[in-house]
Amino acid sequence: MIKGLLAILFVFGLSALFISAYLSPDDLARCQERPSTSTGCEKADAIIAVSGGKTQVRTAEAIELYQNGWADMLIFSGAALDINAPSNAAVMRRQALDAGVPASDIFVEEFSKTTRENAEKTNTIVQRKDVQRMILVTSPYHQRRASTEFKNLTEHKIEIVNHPTRNDPDWPWYWWATPKGWWLAGGELVKVVVSTAGESR
Repeated sequence: MIKGLLAILFVFGLSALFISAYLSPDDLARCQERPSTSTGCEKADAIIAVSGGKTQVRTAEAIELYQNGWADMLIFSGAALDINAPSNAAVMRRQALDAGVPASDIFVEEFSKTTRENAEKTNTIVQRKDVQRMILVTSPYHQRRASTEFKNLTEHKIEIVNHPTRNDPDWPWYWWATPKGWWLAGGELVKVVVSTAGESR
């Protein structure tokens, strides 16, 4: 019985590790704090942060990347939850301005309500500014799906660099010990399958 229980715990632990790694790709994990000439650690043309989950945390991560020289342009995407309130993107812009980012380096897309729309509606800015390499910032559990949606749109012509937020309250290291963690993980895994199916068509 003890061996059976240990086997179950082992499989459970491996599953949690796999899900964490799969949902949260981080292409900058092996890079230093600032960009360099190392392969994969070069400066990008833009940093894009999409709203949702802990939007303020996502925005702060994007701002920190900007301040560390990873790109000279910030793009924020997201509609308002309340149609009578400022858009999420506008609130993200204000957070960046308060952190000292020049207004000329910030671009906003204020109408997207889904991850797919984040990708679709930021495309105008991306094309107009001739972005070839972008760092995509979102919550860890959301990173895989967001990346897939952006790649679906750009048809892999633009390099998408993944970088999820660190210390996200919605996705602590012990997410597997909480009902919310499994709810987020399960929902994202299903949505990733749907997004990947769209990519293959």
